[in-house]
Amino acid sequence: MPYSRYIARAKFLLRQGALRDPASGWFALLTLAGIAFAGLIVWNLWAFDRLAQGKTIGAAAASTTPVFSQATLDQIHEVFEARAAEEAKYRSGEYRYADPSQ
Repeated sequence: MPYSRYIARAKFLLRQGALRDPASGWFALLTLAGIAFAGLIVWNLWAFDRLAQGKTIGAAAASTTPVFSQATLDQIHEVFEARAAEEAKYRSGEYRYADPSQ
């Protein structure tokens, strides 16, 4: 039998008395869960208090340079203006779209 090793170990543990009182296991589990829950409540109250006062959690962010320069944003704006002008030519009828499937 492939499970005979595990059954033998379980019998050994039962003989030693490790699994005879399940109430102690439940008590330990509930105690650890209560401690973890209390820790979460304390952390959330602390974080809420800091944020409500306008403070930061952790180190304050250093000032950084902007990701995009104004010149780059102006170039992008010009590209979209040119595309809009071309689209307007198609809509007004100045350009005709020849559908190759027709």
